[in-house]
Amino acid sequence: MRGSTERILTTHVGALPAPAGLWANKNVPDAELQQAVSGVVAKQREVGLDFVNEGEFTKGGNWVEFVNSRLSGFEPRPAGGSRKLLFGSRDWEEFSDFYQAAMEGGTLFEQTRSAPNQTRTMDWHCTGKVEYVGQAELAREISCLRGALGSIPASDAFLTSTAPSSIEPGRENTYYKTQEEFVFALADALSVEYETIAKAGFNVQVDDAWLAALWDRIGIPMGLAAFQRYCAIRVEALNHALRNIPETQIRYHLCWGSWHGPHSHDIPMKDIVGTLLSIKAQTYLFEAANVRHEHEYRVWETVKLPEHKLLAPGVVSHCTPLIEHPELVASRIERFANIVGRERVLASTDCGMGLRCHPQVAWAKLKSLGEGAALASSRLWARKSAA
Repeated sequence: MRGSTERILTTHVGALPAPAGLWANKNVPDAELQQAVSGVVAKQREVGLDFVNEGEFTKGGNWVEFVNSRLSGFEPRPAGGSRKLLFGSRDWEEFSDFYQAAMEGGTLFEQTRSAPNQTRTMDWHCTGKVEYVGQAELAREISCLRGALGSIPASDAFLTSTAPSSIEPGRENTYYKTQEEFVFALADALSVEYETIAKAGFNVQVDDAWLAALWDRIGIPMGLAAFQRYCAIRVEALNHALRNIPETQIRYHLCWGSWHGPHSHDIPMKDIVGTLLSIKAQTYLFEAANVRHEHEYRVWETVKLPEHKLLAPGVVSHCTPLIEHPELVASRIERFANIVGRERVLASTDCGMGLRCHPQVAWAKLKSLGEGAALASSRLWARKSAA
């Protein structure tokens, strides 16, 4: 990732609205997929994004489900464990009436209801050695993005993958001697994907929506210190998987699960920021626009951002259909820039816009992100010039 000494650069987290019917056929023809990817790359540039991807179209729009076909060593098992983990949080218990009503449509993400019905296996047994077997799928993914970039350099593009700690939930280890050994096996397998993306010249984005979200499920009962130790082992495994990739090619996305709900028991940023900064990455993407976490920009007043690191806070949110005014976006950017420096801040989204926002709303939010970044840039650089 590159910073800028001239203006605030813009990006997003990964998932973008797909053309209607793209996933009606599970095996999308190559030509149709390439056309869709080329279209979404052009649209990202049109709304003012500097760092682009393929919208996660090559993954069927799901940030973690795509991994199932890329890892060996697993067999489906009856659903139960992951569902209990998902619904067994303090937030879901405290606001059970809300969640029951919200889930009547089958999902908290209203736009997902309009997507083709995709049967998902949520629970798995690890019954053998975990190995990466997704080379062909990944090659297609890389080819589609490369074919859509045109004059855009590969270094201004990214592909997403998933952190070991976000694949672990819902996968029961019945093969490896210890859970730690299992987590490192996941990391070793995923390192193939990470390194292949990097060798193609793209930035690697590691998505980790489960790590912080587990606080509300397993962390609170074990206590903060024990939970931080739990996280440290997962970070060690991730860093092991990233060991052969230059830090400048690594983006890490941390969120709090990002479901549409109260989030009343999310772990505070101050308690997870040390974990975040221990991850081998140049750029950290995290939620900073939703109202549960917007105030936490102040964490960076007391936490020193290591040299050569970049922050890409979310300045528009997928959690509301309200379109953030460019002035609000600019203000959110300036908060961070005034603390860590304008050259070390990029403008991003809280989480994926794909099936979580209506397409019209998603693209309007991204346009507002670009306009807000331009406003912030004009003020931040004018102020510096005047000084």
